[in-house]
Amino acid sequence: MTFAASLPQELISRVDAAVDADTDRLVETFKDIHRNPELAFGEVQTSRLIEKALQNLGFDVTKGIGRTGIAATLRNGDGPVVMYRADMDANAIEEQTGLDYASDVRVAREDGSVVPAAHMCGHDAHVTWLIGMANALVTVRDSWSGTAVLIGQPAEEPITGAKAMVDDGLYNFIPKPDVLIGMHTMPAPVGIVSSSPGPRLAGTDQVDIVFHGVGGHGSMPERTKDPLQMAARAVVAFSSVVPEHVDPSQTAILTVGAIAAGADNNVIPSQAVIRTNIRWYDPRVRETLLDAIESVSQQIARDAGAGDDLLPEIIVKGGSLPLVNDPELAASMSTSLAAIIGDDSVLTDLPAATASEDVQILKGPYPDMPFNYLMVGTADPELVAAARARGDEVPFSPHTPNYIVDLAAVPYGTKIAAYAMLGLLRGQ
Repeated sequence: MTFAASLPQELISRVDAAVDADTDRLVETFKDIHRNPELAFGEVQTSRLIEKALQNLGFDVTKGIGRTGIAATLRNGDGPVVMYRADMDANAIEEQTGLDYASDVRVAREDGSVVPAAHMCGHDAHVTWLIGMANALVTVRDSWSGTAVLIGQPAEEPITGAKAMVDDGLYNFIPKPDVLIGMHTMPAPVGIVSSSPGPRLAGTDQVDIVFHGVGGHGSMPERTKDPLQMAARAVVAFSSVVPEHVDPSQTAILTVGAIAAGADNNVIPSQAVIRTNIRWYDPRVRETLLDAIESVSQQIARDAGAGDDLLPEIIVKGGSLPLVNDPELAASMSTSLAAIIGDDSVLTDLPAATASEDVQILKGPYPDMPFNYLMVGTADPELVAAARARGDEVPFSPHTPNYIVDLAAVPYGTKIAAYAMLGLLRGQ
């Protein structure tokens, strides 16, 4: 197929009019999702919101794929099958934006802990764009032919949701796509879009290290084998793994996100867990990092007197391959979008990042499926200008308590999603 066809001005105007007329609803939808964030695999309300919106538009909807995932299909004659994904989950972060629709939600996790929840990565915008784009596609249904497959995906943050949907039979409910696309917010000015080819985001793994020991009274540490001490030494040792084991020309990151152990001041626990995260582009680097985590952890445990029965467990909980945009698809989409929003508004050379995604895992049994991931600027241009004036590249970053999607990005991102889908659905 020819990937992204140029859109005639008459169709662009119709899309713009449909989204403009829908903007008030979309902004309220966005605020509602933002006020009511749900963590990974708990996206019950968000999933239901997508389900109802798409059913009302005439999509065939299947819910509960991969626990809370949604797959919706709109068949509109012969033509390409284009799949579009939006992720739904929020972050366990306490929001500090001061917005009048800010989240104050607390969520009980399966382990019994209670954590704050907030959309500090823009998934609330992603869901809103999907809903608004679906409405636009239906509004201009006479202008395209093919099949639109829209995915509401759970659990992107732990990098487990896409795999869960595929493993739960996603392709039993949808036709095989000819192409897969996704979109994500970025803290660039509203109006900027990136469609850059090649490697975009790093591969990642979420790795837990469970240190086992012998607990006891805080007054008698000599009678224990303290797993907290092991964990503390491991955290320090992990900081040397990358410089000591990985070629400096390679991308490699190992970070510690949490340590969980104990409950009382005067009790030495029998177990401590370190939650780590690795990032990589070369699979050999991944193996090096995993091997180093295991060997460092085992050596620390043995130095603390742990026998074979108390050696640490290494648990890889979830992960994803590097995200790589198809060069031909990225180029054709950038050309199609630039014809609408202007060459200066479309970036084709955005540097690769060390953040990660799992949208490409939705390819499932079709690894050669063409794929492209757009990045859409969602920051207030004045905030971006002020940040750059003080020497900062961006006003805020994803996964921080003050990440803000400007409300102007709600209709703008919806239009970009609609342009992108229509360009592909009109391609032959």
